[in-house]
Amino acid sequence: MSAVGVPLDAAAVRKDFPVLDRVIHGRRVVYLDSAASSQKPRAVIEALSRFYETSFAPIHRSAYELATEATEAYETARRKVRRFINGRRDHEVVFTKNATESLNLVVGSWGRANLRAGDAVVLTHLEHHANIVPWQMLAAERGVELRWIPLTADGRLDLSDLDRLLEGAKALSFSAMSNVLGTLAPVRELTDAAHAHGAIAVVDACQYVPHLPTDVQAMGADLVAFSSHKMCGPTGVGVLWGREELLEAMPPFLGGGQMISDVRLDGFTTAELPAKFEAGTPPIAEVVGLGAAVDYLSELGMARVRAHEMTVTGHALRSLKDRYGDDITIHGPTEVEHRGGALSFAFRGVHPHDISQVLDQHGVCVRAGHHCAKPLMRLLGVGATARASFYVYNDTDDVDALAEALEGTSAFFL
Repeated sequence: MSAVGVPLDAAAVRKDFPVLDRVIHGRRVVYLDSAASSQKPRAVIEALSRFYETSFAPIHRSAYELATEATEAYETARRKVRRFINGRRDHEVVFTKNATESLNLVVGSWGRANLRAGDAVVLTHLEHHANIVPWQMLAAERGVELRWIPLTADGRLDLSDLDRLLEGAKALSFSAMSNVLGTLAPVRELTDAAHAHGAIAVVDACQYVPHLPTDVQAMGADLVAFSSHKMCGPTGVGVLWGREELLEAMPPFLGGGQMISDVRLDGFTTAELPAKFEAGTPPIAEVVGLGAAVDYLSELGMARVRAHEMTVTGHALRSLKDRYGDDITIHGPTEVEHRGGALSFAFRGVHPHDISQVLDQHGVCVRAGHHCAKPLMRLLGVGATARASFYVYNDTDDVDALAEALEGTSAFFL
């Protein structure tokens, strides 16, 4: 296990990620796009390969040894995920294909069963489209009112009018960490406020779970969504954690095999949790890979991950402003205690996509675009931003490489 208090050695960690050995355009790869999708350590790649080579079979339905081994591997991964987020029971962990599907499950199941015309749902101006569009679709269908928590000037949630916004609301659905601004939401304050007004609390934890110690019970959340591919795991698998009693009361989201107890010509009965929400053949190998990613991050230690990212992010905030002053605008909170490692920025009037292309010539990989957060872009008064995002394999040298490459951007366009 990781040694508490011992700083994370990003240079050593980087050796666990084969893709980071690549040289592109004559430069080592500096991968600063983990807010979109993280790279995969060798332990995860090998777990996937080993499962396909030695243990793959359909799960849950067959009695032969190979299928029994595959089922055990799948359910062991579920147990690992539950422990990683401190859930109460394994069957409160539902596997989906990504966090977007998890949030659509919440809206399509809980929302359709509980919301009617005139009911209200509260969101925030920080949200990813995955936590906006499903609610908008239901609002258009049912006449549900959507209310919005605004932002302060430094990109934090403005909770001064929270009680009024929650008055009569049935749900509060919010991001625990912004994928654009890095803003950390006061999760427990928000979930407590929701419950005080009789609303459920839904947390989009896609940017949170990979970067901070996560305790869904301490959060006070009712439903929590996150994705494997942002936390060193494979693509194609997401997670929805929910309180048992809430999941039990929710109707199924998808129909088909695996999610039924019985089917007759006049109807069906659902299977027990979590199968009730896992219709069809699941992403078996990907779930096993997620289990390996959980093992990897647990070995690093999530408190150390958070401390390391605060160090790298703090260096980025200071060094970029010291070097470029007013030529660079970094959106979001300026204190690392209130933010994660996603830095969206504007630089000397250069278009974000041009910044990204020139940085690529220096081996630096950053994101450019609206980051699936167009309402937030409009509030910022921009069409897009460049975004550098840090993870366990990044260090201050990567920040310095970004800063140096930005000089090349301005030399190219100005």
